[in-house]
Amino acid sequence: MNQENPEQRPRVGIGLFIIKDGKVLMGKRKGAHGAGEYCGPGGHLEYMESFEECAKRETMEEVGIEIENIRFLCLSNLTKYAPKHYVDIGILADWKSGEPTVMEPDKRENWDWYDIDNLPSPLFGVEPQYIEAYKTGKNYFDA
Repeated sequence: MNQENPEQRPRVGIGLFIIKDGKVLMGKRKGAHGAGEYCGPGGHLEYMESFEECAKRETMEEVGIEIENIRFLCLSNLTKYAPKHYVDIGILADWKSGEPTVMEPDKRENWDWYDIDNLPSPLFGVEPQYIEAYKTGKNYFDA
């Protein structure tokens, strides 16, 4: 591994698994890695930002809704989209207010609430781990 190349260092991603009335929020990705795959909102952890701040910011930026009861879901080592490599922190949250809106049309086709046992496909890289973590409590996935 070339230590001089910043592209060859893992980045930290925060992914959201947002629940409302027993359903989970997902949208179809466009553009970057995982295009055509479904997942919740998420993005990069910014410098000096808390996980909770990142979760709230990314959700507002991408979906235009507020979340509450923010808690840890799982930790995943995501290498599926090599050469990109992410340490993914899955966050579980409850919907608080607002209607899901596509705030970044270049990155997302739609948002909708799905039954946990009837999710759209294909799912984005870490979503199967989020589902397993939500259902079983397992919280560590080292790809």
